[in-house]
Amino acid sequence: MTENTTKWYASWFDTPYYHILYKDRDHDEAQMFMDNLTNYLNLPEDGKILDLACGKGRHSVYLNSLGYDVTGVDLSENSIAYAKQFENDKLHFEVHDMCQPYNKKFDAVLNLFTSFGYFDDEADNLRTINAIQADLNEYGFGVIDFMNSDFILNNLVPEDTKTVEGIRFRLKRYVKDGYLFKDIFFEDKGQHFAFQERVKAFTLKDFETLFEKANVHLLDVFGDYKLRKFDKNSSERLIMIFK
Repeated sequence: MTENTTKWYASWFDTPYYHILYKDRDHDEAQMFMDNLTNYLNLPEDGKILDLACGKGRHSVYLNSLGYDVTGVDLSENSIAYAKQFENDKLHFEVHDMCQPYNKKFDAVLNLFTSFGYFDDEADNLRTINAIQADLNEYGFGVIDFMNSDFILNNLVPEDTKTVEGIRFRLKRYVKDGYLFKDIFFEDKGQHFAFQERVKAFTLKDFETLFEKANVHLLDVFGDYKLRKFDKNSSERLIMIFK
């Protein structure tokens, strides 16, 4: 039996295999990024943060440990169900579509780890930026942490394999119609699985166009989690601060 899906953001994220494949993400690096980012933004001590597309909540939980009042939202019901075990009076999780405003005001709205640009309807990209803008208070900052598409495409590894928890994942990467695709094949418990990730290969110029349409102001651009200057040829990340 083979299970196939192309709406990866609605189904792939909801499988345990997504979290198995990416279980080795660097938590120390993520915490360093949150330290650097919150210091740079100079958020109030009890500031309110919306973690947009929060997954299982690793950034939200750490931000809450720093004293912030954090709301984490994600489309994945399974991820939110997992994250809810960490809830307290200043940490909450909810299933929510990030294309729609959350209808509360925050000191910062964070969209981290390339959780943008995967929509079937490209108009949802602009809707998401409009939604972020709607959820910011008068002094609030929006942050989008995206891959640096120029660097990624210039250093693309077309195919490789990765074995995690005894499961051998075969990964194929390619570019088509302005999108970066990753086809994921593996077998577990006698079943064959095939999933696909697809993300729009947005460049800084593309984001600048979206920001202009949304009437938001780009304040700063960084190229890594240490908040060093962005260079389109060498930076691995594209981190944009706007309001």
